[in-house]
Amino acid sequence: MIISWNTTNACNMYCEHCYRDAGCKADEELNTSEAKTLLDQIAKAGFKIMIFSGGEPLLRPDIVELVAHATHVGLRSVFGTNGTLLTEQLAQKLKDAGAMGMGISLDSMNKEKHDKFRRFPGGWDGAVRGMRNCRKVGLPFQIHTTIMDWNQHEIEAITDFAVAEGAVAHHFFFLVPTGRAKTIEVESLRARSYEDVLTRIMKKQQEVDIELKPTCAPQFVRIAAQMGVKTRFRRGCLAGNSYCIISPRGKVQPCAYLNMELGDVRKTPFDEIWKNSPVLNKLRTFNFKGGCGKCEYKKSCGGCRARAAYYHDGDYMAEEPWCLYHGREGQY
Repeated sequence: MIISWNTTNACNMYCEHCYRDAGCKADEELNTSEAKTLLDQIAKAGFKIMIFSGGEPLLRPDIVELVAHATHVGLRSVFGTNGTLLTEQLAQKLKDAGAMGMGISLDSMNKEKHDKFRRFPGGWDGAVRGMRNCRKVGLPFQIHTTIMDWNQHEIEAITDFAVAEGAVAHHFFFLVPTGRAKTIEVESLRARSYEDVLTRIMKKQQEVDIELKPTCAPQFVRIAAQMGVKTRFRRGCLAGNSYCIISPRGKVQPCAYLNMELGDVRKTPFDEIWKNSPVLNKLRTFNFKGGCGKCEYKKSCGGCRARAAYYHDGDYMAEEPWCLYHGREGQY
């Protein structure tokens, strides 16, 4: 079980696709004491992997202290970061506190394209510098790439770069139109490109030793099975079943891209929200509609619930719109 906490809305970047619309610190973000209580409740609920994300999590002055507390309560701490603030000294402190890995964003092998997408001059160089600082201190890192129509042709090259830099994995994030990403929805992949890119990723997985993992593209589980590609992942969309996210103010959502507040950890302990939320329990039924409902892969894939909601007027149980398969007896 894996959970993500947006530790702060503050960020040194202003990325075009940010689902949290990050930039400035939000009012009433969880303080250190509240954050430690939250971590206790997350452990109590049975979660094992704790993702510290943002905004930019490294902007929290107490981040090392929070990682140490997460380690103390039995959580494996990992990060989603743009990497530009990862000095060698900070990487060492995070490792000493128990951090298990850093996910660092890199969206193109072209520095100018990456920096434009992230709206941050020097962002590419800063991300790579952060990776190399992690490698110096022995803190595992992986590369995170947001897949768009303009960089889809680069995915294999970025994977090769990840291997060369010593990354342990390369994870691909497929755009879901939420937050600022709504303004660039036209740049997201459609059904055929979506399927083709996932097939290319699974083919590349057969050629490299590091882990390749698509996110918000749950059809990769089906495609891997059809291609005979071995992967440790058995589920596509995890929202509500073994994953959820918490905002900087302590609001619980099914996933980062399903902007539905299910509870407030300042008012109700997280472990109770996780157990009792009607929305989360509905997601756990797998009673999906349309092609997702009749598909033989519905329990392993599940379709992207956030994308279903966006394109079906908020109906998170609707059919995933960018799937070519939809249980059509293997026919496309």
